[in-house]
Amino acid sequence: MSSARRTDQQSAVPHVADSHDLIRVHGARENNLRDVSIEIPKRRLTVFTGVSGSGKSSLVFNTIAAESQRLINETYSAFVQGFMPTLARPEVDVLDGLTTAIIVDQQRMGADPRSTVGTATDANAMLRILFSRLGDPHIGPPSAYSFNTASVRASGAITVERGNKKAVKATYERTGGMCNRCEGRGKVSDIDLSQLYDDSKSLSEGAFTIPGWKSDSQWTVQVYAQSGFVDPDKPIREYTEKELRDFLYGEPVKVKVGGVNLTYEGLIPKIQKSFLSKDKEAMQPHIRAFVERAVTFTTCPECDGTRLSEGARSSRIGKISIADACAMEIRDLADWVRTLDDPSVAPLLTALRDTLDSFVEIGLGYLSLDRPAGTLSGGEAQRVKMIRHLGSSLTDTTYVFDEPTVGLHPHDIQRMNDLLLRLRDKGNTVLVVEHKPETIAIADHVVDLGPGAGTAGGTVCFEGTVEGLRASGTVTGRHLDDRASLKETVRKPTGVLEIRDATTHNLQGVDVDVPLGVLCVVTGVAGSGKSSLIHGSVPAGAGADVVSVDQSPIKGSRRSNPATYTGLLDPIRKAFAKANGVKPALFSANSEGACPTCNGAGVIYTDLAMMAGVATPCEDCEGKRFQASVLEYRLGGRDISEVLAMSVAQAEEFFGAGEARTPAAHKILDRLADVGLGYLTLGQPLTTLSGGERQRLKLATHMGDKGGVYVLDEPTTGLHLADVEQLLGLLDRLVDAGKSVIVIEHHQAVMAHADWIIDLGPGAGHDGGRIVFEGTPADLVADRSTLTGEHLAAYVGA
Repeated sequence: MSSARRTDQQSAVPHVADSHDLIRVHGARENNLRDVSIEIPKRRLTVFTGVSGSGKSSLVFNTIAAESQRLINETYSAFVQGFMPTLARPEVDVLDGLTTAIIVDQQRMGADPRSTVGTATDANAMLRILFSRLGDPHIGPPSAYSFNTASVRASGAITVERGNKKAVKATYERTGGMCNRCEGRGKVSDIDLSQLYDDSKSLSEGAFTIPGWKSDSQWTVQVYAQSGFVDPDKPIREYTEKELRDFLYGEPVKVKVGGVNLTYEGLIPKIQKSFLSKDKEAMQPHIRAFVERAVTFTTCPECDGTRLSEGARSSRIGKISIADACAMEIRDLADWVRTLDDPSVAPLLTALRDTLDSFVEIGLGYLSLDRPAGTLSGGEAQRVKMIRHLGSSLTDTTYVFDEPTVGLHPHDIQRMNDLLLRLRDKGNTVLVVEHKPETIAIADHVVDLGPGAGTAGGTVCFEGTVEGLRASGTVTGRHLDDRASLKETVRKPTGVLEIRDATTHNLQGVDVDVPLGVLCVVTGVAGSGKSSLIHGSVPAGAGADVVSVDQSPIKGSRRSNPATYTGLLDPIRKAFAKANGVKPALFSANSEGACPTCNGAGVIYTDLAMMAGVATPCEDCEGKRFQASVLEYRLGGRDISEVLAMSVAQAEEFFGAGEARTPAAHKILDRLADVGLGYLTLGQPLTTLSGGERQRLKLATHMGDKGGVYVLDEPTTGLHLADVEQLLGLLDRLVDAGKSVIVIEHHQAVMAHADWIIDLGPGAGHDGGRIVFEGTPADLVADRSTLTGEHLAAYVGA
């Protein structure tokens, strides 16, 4: 009896292993964090809030998740670590109670032309195995159905070094599914020769019209003129067939030009290597314009855009080929897979069904597996990455999400919330960086950072429950229940932009008049055809008068900063040069003024192979990036490094009056302050900016453009509830200045503030692509005939 009681008493004492229920962070100082110390409960849903730039990502991604990943990487052998990204230890005193972190962020998926939704997930691999087992006629192994695998045939002699060496004849063959014509890209590029040269002129008369190829003294031009393959004094249109073939398609050969050995190759391969192999977004504007003029991409006539060889397209299961399967909407493909029943591939069918059902469950059933991965929005890319975790058997891990509701209609947010709660209920810790009140409301624990952005942020303003946040008086707490009201009066359009019979992607012959001179919001569930309608039709209808600010990522290295990206540095350099009577190039850390020790980087990077590289501030320039002699030149009492350390708001004041008055710089700074980036420092690397900051930086850059129609793609992405108000004010100012503003948006505050709403739907994919409502927000709320109308009515309390 007593022994039984003693056993019960012992079991009532908690096991020491159950005491680790918190993730403890002490003294976090990454980026703008100021000695942050918090305790996060495990196996709960914790939401991190705060204005854009307050330090949420620095705490969640750069501190907690980064350290977890670094510690896991250290468990691998040194050999394996050599192939992994090296992660430095975050600036933090203590990190305790960490679990394995799985990061699901908004980084765009690789824009490689051969990467599709199917290849980025495991769906294509499973489909290829399925067709190699059940396809009729049977054409080969799974690689025979892959558009990334070329067919290979080889034969010859090999020497077998065993006993008496002897040569053996061998043949090798591999069947791939790649279309030979387009090499698995689905599109072929056609180069317009009239954009490369004027055929009425000879090379010596300057026939080339390629940017940078005009000068006769230019080496590239001289290689063609002195190659001996063509007559430099004969007009190109008079070339013989052989001369023209050598000129356009000649194989690379060495030729002597002015006593120097150089390589000659045909004009077409030369253009393909020097222009077409580079990322268009990273090109200078005039080079990009040339490429867009000279190169046209058309659907491959041989495979009809399916990327697959004739053999792969001919093999079918029932009446469906693998090309047909990949072109179906995923929800239809899931239904088709359910009709298959073959015991030999039963486990494969189960896994494929689960993957396809996950797509549907997460709200991406409208995608197809052949959709290029680079065309997915940030929100879609994040949800595609979620798919592999939904059916995971792992528990007690930490899932880290970066605004998972981005790109989601209010109707879909509930579904995303259910998924987050499901991951938590399996015994996982879920950390979410989020601004949407609907997601903040489901949190078990809230951490609010702020109070401001940049140097004014980086502290914990509140930690506790959602109810506690509401009563806390912080910026987030005060704005959590904000609801924009419908406008009493709306502006009248000054004209319309006619879109007729739009059929891009899933649009079903849409006819719509987009009003000009007003704030027009285009809405609808994710996948309903909003982007297809606006990006596919508006630029064509409005000509070159359109300024489009989308969510494509900003290209830039750690040497790029807001000053270089916006063009602000040019007038600043000229002002410094004029005030000191020296060259502007001295005031560039990427040019003549750079510190020779660190080459203008401000830090010395030491690569430690498989261990984390170390960045130490340069001792010569003390992290200022410039030579000491350059820092002696001053403007308004400040040197160039002090100017780059200023925030936008400080620089606006500095360049607005007095000795440093520079109108060109002040105008750009005004625009940056207008979009709510007054807290950014001019020299802050672009790589440290959040997604919302990058889009607003783009918007500020484009606000100086002359366009009359502004197209914005979800400008509230990454914006705090308090910042949305400022954005609405900016949109109003653009309209009042005579611009037409078209916004693709899900945020109800922007819908309520619109003058005109175009609602697409009623569903996604083939269930969408139609206009379900056109009119004022008040009419939409009164009508309540669409999903958007119902949610907007609930939002404004109508």
